[in-house]
Amino acid sequence: QVQFVESGGGLVQAGGSLRLSCVVSTTTARINDLGYYRQVVGKQRALVATISRGGRTNYADDVKGRGTVSRDNAKNTVYLQVNSLKPEDTAVYYCYVRLTTGSDYWGQGTQVTVSS
Repeated sequence: QVQFVESGGGLVQAGGSLRLSCVVSTTTARINDLGYYRQVVGKQRALVATISRGGRTNYADDVKGRGTVSRDNAKNTVYLQVNSLKPEDTAVYYCYVRLTTGSDYWGQGTQVTVSS
């Protein structure tokens, strides 16, 4: 029903930046919020940032001021950039979509490792 093509991630040095992108394959009109969550081994998946169809953004406290989430509605694509990376940003990052039905979906995830 919903498919994701996630790009970006990998190994990044502390202080550097990451840029992730995700194409969500579904009917454009069905998409409300887009964004990213992340999960560290042994912890619950947590919000990183979301952006509504109208462009309203929401960031986790530990990303505020360092992160920028954006979207291209014509391409069903969401982007996340996080600057000034810290080792604590190491996690699997999951693309996220909330449909107009209220259903939430996550992609398969991409590993981001920040080396100190």
